Amino acid sequence: MSFVHLHVHTEYSLLDGACRIAGLMDRVKELGQDAIAITDHGVMYGCVQFYKAAKKAGIKPIIGCEVYVATRTRFDKVNRIDGNNHLILLCKNEMGYKNLIKMVSAGFTEGFYSKPRIDKDLLEQHHEGLICLSACLAGEIPQAILAGDYERAKQAALYYRDLFGEGNYYIELQDHGLEEDQVVLPQLIRLARETGIPMVATNDAHYITKEDAKMQSILLCIQTGKTIADADRMEFQTDEFYLKSTDEMYDLFAMVPEACENTNKIAEQCNFEFTFGETKLPYFKAPDGMENQEYFEKLCWEGLERRYPGEVTDALKERLSYEINVVKTMGYTNYYLIVYDFINYAKSRDIPVGPGRGSGAGSLAAYCVGITDIDPIRYNLIFERFLNPERVSMPDFDVDFCYERRQEVIDYVNEKYGRDHVAQIVTFGTMAARAAVRDVGRVMGMTYQDVDRVAKLIPMELKMTLKKALEVSPDLKALYDGDNQVHELIDTSLKVEGMPRHASTHAAGVVITREPATEYVPLSTNDGLPVTQFNMVEIERLGLLKMDFLGLRTLTVIHDTEMAVRHTKDPDFRVANIDYDDPATYEMLTRGETMGIFQLESTGMTQVLMSMRPKNLEDVIALISLYRPGPMDSIPTYLRNRKDPSKVVYQTPQMAHIVDVTNGVVIYQEQVMQICRELAGFSFGQADNVRRAMSKKKLKVMEAEREHFVHGCTEPGKECAGCVKNGIPEAVANQIYDDMISFASYAFNKSHAACYAYVAFQTAYLKCHYPHEFMAALLTSVLDNTSKVIEYTSECQRLGIKVLPPDINVSRGGFTVDSDSIRFGLNAVKSVGRNLIDSVVKERKNRPYRSLYDFCKRLHGNELNRRALENLIKAGSFDALEPSRRAMIDSAEGILKSVETDARQNLEGQMDLFGMMGGEQEQAASDYKIPNTPEYPAGDLLKMEKEVSGLYLSGHPLDAYRAQISQISTCTIADLQGEDAKRFDNQNVTILCTVVKNKIMTTKSNTLMAFTTVEDLTGTMELLIFPRVLAECRAALQENAVVVANGRVSVKEEEAARLIVEGVQPIEHYDPSQSFGKNRVEKVRRETGGGETAGYFLTVPSRQGPEMHKVENLLCNIFDGGTTKVYFRFADTGQKVLARHMAIKDDPLLRAELERILGKDHVKVQTTEQNAK
Repeated sequence: MSFVHLHVHTEYSLLDGACRIAGLMDRVKELGQDAIAITDHGVMYGCVQFYKAAKKAGIKPIIGCEVYVATRTRFDKVNRIDGNNHLILLCKNEMGYKNLIKMVSAGFTEGFYSKPRIDKDLLEQHHEGLICLSACLAGEIPQAILAGDYERAKQAALYYRDLFGEGNYYIELQDHGLEEDQVVLPQLIRLARETGIPMVATNDAHYITKEDAKMQSILLCIQTGKTIADADRMEFQTDEFYLKSTDEMYDLFAMVPEACENTNKIAEQCNFEFTFGETKLPYFKAPDGMENQEYFEKLCWEGLERRYPGEVTDALKERLSYEINVVKTMGYTNYYLIVYDFINYAKSRDIPVGPGRGSGAGSLAAYCVGITDIDPIRYNLIFERFLNPERVSMPDFDVDFCYERRQEVIDYVNEKYGRDHVAQIVTFGTMAARAAVRDVGRVMGMTYQDVDRVAKLIPMELKMTLKKALEVSPDLKALYDGDNQVHELIDTSLKVEGMPRHASTHAAGVVITREPATEYVPLSTNDGLPVTQFNMVEIERLGLLKMDFLGLRTLTVIHDTEMAVRHTKDPDFRVANIDYDDPATYEMLTRGETMGIFQLESTGMTQVLMSMRPKNLEDVIALISLYRPGPMDSIPTYLRNRKDPSKVVYQTPQMAHIVDVTNGVVIYQEQVMQICRELAGFSFGQADNVRRAMSKKKLKVMEAEREHFVHGCTEPGKECAGCVKNGIPEAVANQIYDDMISFASYAFNKSHAACYAYVAFQTAYLKCHYPHEFMAALLTSVLDNTSKVIEYTSECQRLGIKVLPPDINVSRGGFTVDSDSIRFGLNAVKSVGRNLIDSVVKERKNRPYRSLYDFCKRLHGNELNRRALENLIKAGSFDALEPSRRAMIDSAEGILKSVETDARQNLEGQMDLFGMMGGEQEQAASDYKIPNTPEYPAGDLLKMEKEVSGLYLSGHPLDAYRAQISQISTCTIADLQGEDAKRFDNQNVTILCTVVKNKIMTTKSNTLMAFTTVEDLTGTMELLIFPRVLAECRAALQENAVVVANGRVSVKEEEAARLIVEGVQPIEHYDPSQSFGKNRVEKVRRETGGGETAGYFLTVPSRQGPEMHKVENLLCNIFDGGTTKVYFRFADTGQKVLARHMAIKDDPLLRAELERILGKDHVKVQTTEQNAK
């Protein structure tokens, strides 16, 4: 007796199936079954992963899909009429797989209507090679039976049998103990007996064991946004939808045992196998009928002369011939040509292209044909790290393009290879530890606060899992062990953690295929564009060409700067010709002026740069490789050796020249390869395998290679001498190998770091020598990110560059250089369309605008409306032309009306013919005089600028407070919003800021709280003010008021930091030399006046209780620094003590707060008068 499950939903039936592939195979083995099918709803996302897992477990994988068949055709999409029925399709062979992926793809590209639907027309074209089962209760036949139409059910069954052919169509029997099953099952058996169509038993498995039913209903709730308690949630009525054992299935269908036996028959017929590792490159046509190989070699040799004019040595020729040969024998010539072709296209269209990234930069051939721009010889980059005869996986060139124009390159590839040959690549958003806890908590109906408390105890680190969190976070473990609800929450979350939650498109990956893409992979769609259903890694394993087209804003910045420098300073300037040894640039980096510089602007990076004092690009390459988790530990050694080379220790003299570049520390994967080659005589391929095994922690391979590394190897094809033969003692060789292992998992690919360093240096060079042009381009690149604009504007101030408000005769769309200042871009002004801005720039080429009237007259009909005009005025665009903004705002409507009337009259031909000949037109332009009205107050002008551009342009309301800010603020808002914000989490800070807007809300207990947006000179953030604090400081929170806020910082994942306010005071009476608490006491004293207080007598439940902690926080952190003594009595022990370390300020607020914590009867305050009596 044996049985095969042919109807199984893995986690890729997103948020519905819960048979996780990893656990599924273990269970199948445990049940003693030897094959299993995958039939996800309408998709094939999981097929490759499923196939690999099954093969690894020694189980036969059957690839299939539960498709949705449209009730009419796949093109009919009418609400309430066009639904779908389910159908199971299983692949017998290659033909069946090709047919299935074509149909599944069409379900998305043509038939999508709430679900990806195919139709009978597709089934008629693509039924070969497939076995079809009639599916669950949602299938066409059970639906007809449930509708009481047995005849229709019979006709449908015969239609499918005739279509798929004898022995390829089965009536599917299921029994999950549902009411409908009792109606449908006997009828299906009768139908099968009457028509002779064979039956097959399945269990619609949505989860692996019976106990997982609850977890699956939680997934459904996450998908539908319901909680477990909701009456109307979608749910499976029973818990029978699991992977049942062979005995359970035979017992369930005892009346028709042949239905269970047929599962084996079907499994024997399904023999589709994926082929991995067979490269299927698209065709490339060389020009002028040349052979591809000949064309490639021609490009290489011509490029060599161009890259090394007059310096082509024999060594270079030898390396290039060697590379050409490797590329040829491995069959990658076409690959180089395809990449060369689209990069060449981008360069010819002036689309900025990066210097390359990843290991491809190690190829001299790539450098010669222009795929990469960094000299692999000069920086000692290794070709074999990219391509070597022993490498199995396909190499890839990742290419960066200008962020704004990346799509043009993708469009070119679409046109060149055909739209149906190009698709983007899927990636799955999975439920990470914190997200899983939040999702599951919501579904379980827990309060946000309770869930948040648990989620916050999971450390925010890359690759953090719940299992790991329980090991490293004692607080989480304590809650898990001590609180039943939390225990259940985490146990359930553990089951869903890491499951795919939704499919989206990979940011950069594009696949280009030889035949149309649906010959190889199923497609789905995202925003109407085709996306493969297999992920990046799977696409590569199937041998398809995957390219990364990355959008990099920095390239746009470099390009814009280059254009601006050519325009204003030096018409021959080329970034390609800059000097990478320029001392001035390295001096600037050593001073830590890294704001806006690619890869180097973070605080930590800047500090290391300053202590490193870089001298050349090698240093920057090393820094980019070192400043990452892992290798960071060796930064101190690196810096020490750099300052004092005598500290460098070599384990053996042969290593000296390998690690000298990096001050005796191994930093790069290339160095690991070099050590293997030079000390042990490995070939490049063997060395690369060692590197791969080390970085992926493949222990078996590493131990086998250790033997070869130390003692050599005599196996044919793998011969190497080993360290001992090369005169290195065995102990030293083992030590070197151990060091490499500990380091290799973090080692960085030098080629990749070199590319990044190259771009970083370009930005640094431009900032150093052309700061105006560079900052203008940088600001333009972050136009839509106000906080970055503020950050970079303050950097301009530091550099002594003024950032001026827009000027209608100078500004363009982005920021521009105006003599030695930078002009604000018109794109930053709200409600002013791009087309209007283009017209403004085009029209002023003839002559500048002379007045507001002249401007309106010349731009009439170009999307110029009152709103756009007023916003341009408020931003200060016309300040140079008219006396005051107030006068312009008052006149705007009049001018627009007058221009409108003029235009209408001209059309009606009432214009005096002589007038046209004379010079009266010139006169008319300045006819409309704007009255000289007094200007708005400065504060209002700033407010208007902020309203139309999100920024203060001509000044900042806090400019007058700079001195006080430096005394009062303990950090800036930019600090709290930046990448180091986590440092401030839960800390108490004080900030001098101005109030932007207040949002007052009513809480559940009917008190008021506020969300207040404030800003300082560096950025904007939100304050959270709870009712108690709001009651005290509401008066100070007027819009545009300047205040000092004090409170505790709260940093959550996915959200900007907030300040939980503990107090706000107006700036007027604030004494910067005193602490926030002292200022508060002074304020209360001013407002109340009264006798001195001698002592506070407080009764606290116990010394270690939560109340005591709260009281201590109040007395030590907020109201400290006075003269009043504090006496405690601990209720549990009766002990009375004087708190010698506390001397506080009496404050009505403090009394109220203590009474709130301890109760009124437990707080007694004695004044000096009482004492005197």
